[in-house]
Amino acid sequence: MTLFQLKNLHVRIDTPRGKLQAVRGLSYELEAGECLGLVGESGSGKSVHALAALGLLPRNAQRSADKLNFQGRDLLRYSDRELRDLRGNQFSIIFQDPLSALHPLLTIERQLTEVLERHRKGSRIEMRRKAAAALGDLGLSDPEARLKAYPHQLSGGMRQRVVIAMALLCEPKLLFADEPTTALDVTVQAQVLELLHNLREKMGTAMVLITHDLAVVAGEADRVAVMYAGQLVESARAKTIIEDARHPYTRGLLSCVPKISGAYGQALAPIPGVPPDPLQLPPGCSFADRCTIAVSKCRSEQPSLVLQSDGRRLACPEAERLQPESGNTGPTEEAAP
Repeated sequence: MTLFQLKNLHVRIDTPRGKLQAVRGLSYELEAGECLGLVGESGSGKSVHALAALGLLPRNAQRSADKLNFQGRDLLRYSDRELRDLRGNQFSIIFQDPLSALHPLLTIERQLTEVLERHRKGSRIEMRRKAAAALGDLGLSDPEARLKAYPHQLSGGMRQRVVIAMALLCEPKLLFADEPTTALDVTVQAQVLELLHNLREKMGTAMVLITHDLAVVAGEADRVAVMYAGQLVESARAKTIIEDARHPYTRGLLSCVPKISGAYGQALAPIPGVPPDPLQLPPGCSFADRCTIAVSKCRSEQPSLVLQSDGRRLACPEAERLQPESGNTGPTEEAAP
């Protein structure tokens, strides 16, 4: 059963220099319990799309979409008040920066129990107990004492776990996890990922995992979608992307990952150049100026996201040159991811 549908999302942000196109035509669907890994460089629109889906964009941003459905509900028709009834309850988000996500003048207990007071019934003692249990599940020692603390009294990793606990308190059916393990050490990272995995299995929670860590994506995501300059350039099953990426940008991201089997002192292979200015996007493929296989047509015509015979969706008609021996017979139809 399809839990979440997003079709042709556009986000434009007013700036002193003009209108910035942060997200351009993003589409995907999520089944219950499924995890979509959303990857791409900073500024590609990953986090902005999550804020747009949840109705959390700033006032200088405009959102448009053909479809934004959650459990059969048309969220495009929901008022801010109706969305507040769902946010933190039926769907939630783990924010990327825990320091700015937490209120500096409220204790951790107040901020956690506030979520339960808004969406659940129960005594203050029960809510405090549940908040402490959530911190304990995330590996915080002496969670009762942590509840009395203020955000500035906790380390970055502790604050990160508080934000994760806050997002999971009401066991949401849809979770946007924006870099959820960035500030955590390897041991706690594994613990958090296991908790998120169990939430998906037991509660059927669908998750959009927004991250730069391709190792996390490879181990946790069912599907991977790659964004560049606000657009989707490739999407497929996680195993397909990791083992047989086709888009030059996806391949560039994978080449930047350090390899254990690599020779000592071997240099990484960074992607040359920089992403385009979102206020002055080129007429053709946004990646053309950084691409090693681009032809003149790439700089004049915007490539469409096309369904390939192996099930992936790809926005690069020249990508077949990277796989001359591939069994892929080429595009079959235009489609959204």
